Amino acid sequence: MAGDKSISHRALMLAALAPGTSTVEQPNRGADVMATRDAVVALGAEVDDRGASILVRGGTLHDPAATLDARNSGTTARLLMGLCAGHGLNALFNGDDSLRRRPMERVARPLRALGAEVHTTAGRLPASVRGIVDPPGRDFQLEIASAQVKSAILLANLRARGPVTVTGDRFSRDHTERMLRRFGREISFDGHTIVLQPGVLAPQTVRVPADLSGAAFFITAAAITPGSDVLLREVGVNPTRTGFLDVLRAMGADVESLDERELDGEPVADIRVRYRPLRAATVDGETVVRAIDEVTIIAVAAAHAEGTTNIRDAADLRGKESDRLTTITATLRACGVEVTEHPDGLDIVGGGARLPERTLHAFDDHRIAMAVAALAAPLGDHAIDDGACIDISFPGFAQLWSVAQSA
Repeated sequence: MAGDKSISHRALMLAALAPGTSTVEQPNRGADVMATRDAVVALGAEVDDRGASILVRGGTLHDPAATLDARNSGTTARLLMGLCAGHGLNALFNGDDSLRRRPMERVARPLRALGAEVHTTAGRLPASVRGIVDPPGRDFQLEIASAQVKSAILLANLRARGPVTVTGDRFSRDHTERMLRRFGREISFDGHTIVLQPGVLAPQTVRVPADLSGAAFFITAAAITPGSDVLLREVGVNPTRTGFLDVLRAMGADVESLDERELDGEPVADIRVRYRPLRAATVDGETVVRAIDEVTIIAVAAAHAEGTTNIRDAADLRGKESDRLTTITATLRACGVEVTEHPDGLDIVGGGARLPERTLHAFDDHRIAMAVAALAAPLGDHAIDDGACIDISFPGFAQLWSVAQSA
């Protein structure tokens, strides 16, 4: 399985800030994480990329000589805007056409409140940051429960002279908080409030678990395909990310978490999933926050479940690589599934999935492309117009998928 994308981003950034040499083992090697690797090099970190591990010598960063290209990665752009804002760095940020359509003001506003000078282009990229040094420390109230926004605030305040409090979270993923603790910082967090104390970072070795968001496509394919029995090893099961597993279990899926343990500050487990008929469920509230990247694959499970699944509180999906509520709706309808689209969610009537009559679109979105693979698992091959976009998060997916299907 691919290494966890969210953890890989954060490990590289904190390694770039920590004085000394840190090692990131089993990083995700998708295009998004490689954008972060190249950006921290542009900011002055020394990187020795050995494939299975990346060594980063950090602690002395400088203004980049050229625009930082986040490519398709919102995490790269938003978190590094925060890093630059609180470390006295001046940088320009840009990305590909898809990323330039995604909102950046949600990060820019708290960074301006910090005292940094941040300019966006009609709320999007290109953007510029003129950072400050040693912020005073203050309280921040999140506008939305966003892991990227709170992470940008925390990275911007790593040199704060006083405590920093972030409130208004709703159990969004806490990888940054855990990673800061791993790198020696004193931080408390309970899903709603974060308190970061002044301190310094210490270099570390971080082993990255397998990405639950990538594993979700294999898990769902097994859950909806008769005769399946799949075991995935050392998968990250951070409770802020396991909303997807909770939903599948609520739908009646046979999913077991085995040998639960901790790996460098992150909970992991081996996950076994066997086929069992599914039933519809309601997916909303904090569960959606904890499963935001998996809503597309939950929709695939719903297409094969008995009854109507209702998904709500997922409007944030309209600002991803594609408008995922619209694109997964189009994908399911092309396969005969009855779907009603709402401003913040979907109603999906299960049981009607069939082979599509035409080539399906990936919409330049890696999660839509992988969702098609899972949708096809119990039905037969579905043609898709672009599989290359999967490399954004999961290089080698096609080969691993082929192995899994033949096992």
